[in-house]
Amino acid sequence: PNTVSSLDDYDEPLYAFLSQLPNDQKVILVSHSVGGGSMTAAMCLFPSKVSLAVYVAAAMVKPGTLIPERLKNVMKICSGLIEEETEKIWDYTFGNGPENLPTSIMMKPEYVRDKFYNESPMEDYTLATTLLRPAPVMAFVGIMDIPKAPETDKIPRVYVKTGKDHLFEPVLQEVMLALWPPAQTFLLPDSDHSAFFSQPQELYQFLLQAASSLSP
Repeated sequence: PNTVSSLDDYDEPLYAFLSQLPNDQKVILVSHSVGGGSMTAAMCLFPSKVSLAVYVAAAMVKPGTLIPERLKNVMKICSGLIEEETEKIWDYTFGNGPENLPTSIMMKPEYVRDKFYNESPMEDYTLATTLLRPAPVMAFVGIMDIPKAPETDKIPRVYVKTGKDHLFEPVLQEVMLALWPPAQTFLLPDSDHSAFFSQPQELYQFLLQAASSLSP
């Protein structure tokens, strides 16, 4: 993660996959958390290849728009660029020296349960913590600077809200929904940030509903 210098750099595997799709094929993209920025960037570059975009407790910011300071600050907290006033939740790696921005971040172990998996089964939480890895900061910074791309508005979007999310809190999700309203919105009232653990069956049903809404 310390060698990733931009959002486009981070998203290259996704771009490569979409670029190789035959012109008569489309995909449904599903994103989670800050991965929403990667999905939006891909929609900008390959609008004809995406039939549906699903944001699951994900960053959903309309390309080329002015981001409100409140939302921008929350994004910065989630990317580790600024710390919450009462909690120091990130461990940093300064691959380019301490005088520059951190190159990667990872949540401190003592905060992982509350921020990511507060409603998830203990077994899933325990297994998930063994897979957590540092994340590249510059990829997340790029979410706030995706240029305007009108074609993205033609792609149907679905947002899945997570009612007990301690990282992307419900108020933040509502702000994003108001700024760029999707075609459909679903609510998982008892889900934490990781809906695939805390309410997997309900999430599965929502994904089926979203996919079935597409015209044949």
